[in-house]
Amino acid sequence: MQSVTLFYPVYNDEGTVRIVGEKAIELLSQMGCPYEVLIVDDGSPDTSGQIADEMAAEYDCIRVIHHGENRGYGAAIKSGIANARYEWVCMIDGDHQYEVMDFKKLFAVARHYDLIITFRYKKVYSNYRVFVSWVYNMLLRLLFKTNFRDISSGLRMARKEVLANVELESDSPFIGAELAIKAFLKGYHVGEVGIQTFPRTFGKSTSTTPENILATIRDMLRIHGRIFSTHYDSARPST
Repeated sequence: MQSVTLFYPVYNDEGTVRIVGEKAIELLSQMGCPYEVLIVDDGSPDTSGQIADEMAAEYDCIRVIHHGENRGYGAAIKSGIANARYEWVCMIDGDHQYEVMDFKKLFAVARHYDLIITFRYKKVYSNYRVFVSWVYNMLLRLLFKTNFRDISSGLRMARKEVLANVELESDSPFIGAELAIKAFLKGYHVGEVGIQTFPRTFGKSTSTTPENILATIRDMLRIHGRIFSTHYDSARPST
């Protein structure tokens, strides 16, 4: 592992911003390679952005990207990717439902893959969220002809080369699925690693709000139409 950027988006995550950031520093400092930690404040109305700035003042390895207004999870992920400097880019949600130390599992197999996503073999969500996740992943497997088990979990890592060659369009939570699908279609090696998730100890999740579900459906249908058009990423020149 030559160098690593680890970033996480925050929105109403003032109770977990510092926890995730300091765990990231603990993990990356053990690796002995150049690293940085980015925090993407997606126009959070609470003190998430302020806490992120305080951490950047304390730790030289931390940088903060602020959105002037809430632009959505996908937009925050794209900002983190655009500002990442190093060879491997690690992404994790800022609500601390994913364990930062699980990146050790991904680092262990990084030499085999270009993009590594994770599947949640143990979920701590409500029955409603588990059902929504099952339906969503089943639908994506059917629509996009892939076999990914849990395509949109919030912990993943990719070579910067992959991120530079995959055009991401979604501003919704569909961004994770879009990345995996497009990287797979371009011939990159996509691996899956099993992880657990943990109970949210602060605030409420917004991933399954009606607004986010509708935004995800819109992006999913739009990207599906583009990918399955006759001219998408075609090697044959048009006549």
